[in-house]
Amino acid sequence: MERRNFIKSFLLFSSILFVKPLTLFAKINSVRIGKKAPYFLLSGFNKNDPNQNEWSLDDFAGKWLILYFYPMDFSSGCTLQAKAFQDNLSMFKKLNSTIVGISADNEEEHESFCTSAKLGYTLLSDTTGEISKSYDSWLDPYSKRNTFMINPKGIVVYKWIGVRPIGHAQEVLEELTKQKKIYA
Repeated sequence: MERRNFIKSFLLFSSILFVKPLTLFAKINSVRIGKKAPYFLLSGFNKNDPNQNEWSLDDFAGKWLILYFYPMDFSSGCTLQAKAFQDNLSMFKKLNSTIVGISADNEEEHESFCTSAKLGYTLLSDTTGEISKSYDSWLDPYSKRNTFMINPKGIVVYKWIGVRPIGHAQEVLEELTKQKKIYA
């Protein structure tokens, strides 16, 4: 009888140890390099386009898209990251790319944040976390700090997981320069 219980325990432990991590690993890496970026349609804010209130992945077709997820407007790390992208915005534009930030904040908070931080690019509201989840970037109730580079054909060509805000915009700019040469 002891041997039978040992075998049952061993099988249960083995299934938890080997099957569960594989399931988690698959979920964490479901956004694949070389594959189509998950579609999105979200409301948001862009001070340069005040009449538009919804954006989709299709709105950025034909341009490189730097899609970054961040936890919350006005937090210190998010503000550093947002301002760094803003400081490099003209360089990104020269490389035919657009910056878009996504968080769980609503449109009014984004408008306030854009005004306060003087941001000239789009911030989108993913209040339910559904789009963040599709990009493996959700830890309820916030978006995780991840960035995805999407080429003009809508293909994910690079991703950063667990981003550190300081120096990240420059890192993305350098990688964009490399990717443009590869996909030229």
